[in-house]
Amino acid sequence: MEEIILASASPRRREILELLGIPFKVMPAKNETGIDPALPLSQAVLDVARMKAEEIAALCPDRIVLGADTVVSLDGHVLGKPENDRQAFRMLEMLSGRVHEVYTAVWVFDPALPNTGSGFTDIAKVEFYPLSKAEIEEYIATGEPMDKAGGYGIQGRGLRLVRSISGDFYTVMGLPGARLWRFLNAREV
Repeated sequence: MEEIILASASPRRREILELLGIPFKVMPAKNETGIDPALPLSQAVLDVARMKAEEIAALCPDRIVLGADTVVSLDGHVLGKPENDRQAFRMLEMLSGRVHEVYTAVWVFDPALPNTGSGFTDIAKVEFYPLSKAEIEEYIATGEPMDKAGGYGIQGRGLRLVRSISGDFYTVMGLPGARLWRFLNAREV
């Protein structure tokens, strides 16, 4: 498989691409545009992934570029990355004992194909255990919630919070690996 450019600085996405054996180079997009609330969430997240890939594809028009975006949604409300401990606490308190959805969208630009851009959105449902104030504070003290959608990382100590997952674990982590593998191979990238 040809080397792709990952338009993301996410160490989790790098890890997933390494697990898949996909050769890649990292070139993070600077565009961190928020999602459009007028669109259905699955489309809005896909648009953000497309904008990230588009930004890097404009700089490297002869390369395959992968953009991705992940959001957490609870009752239709998007929970982004917390800006401080207080926001992280509020998010985790909201998720406590509840089921929420994680949307991860992927967009791929390929200059070798007539239609140079296509992608998909994958959705997983995650249920949290009921969390005590002390559990939430202890988790926040790790620093882990600060750069994660919804204020938790399932691949880290956040695994302590999760009762169950319906869907792809890697979608929650930030890149639906198996689906991406099949998507790239179906496109003969």
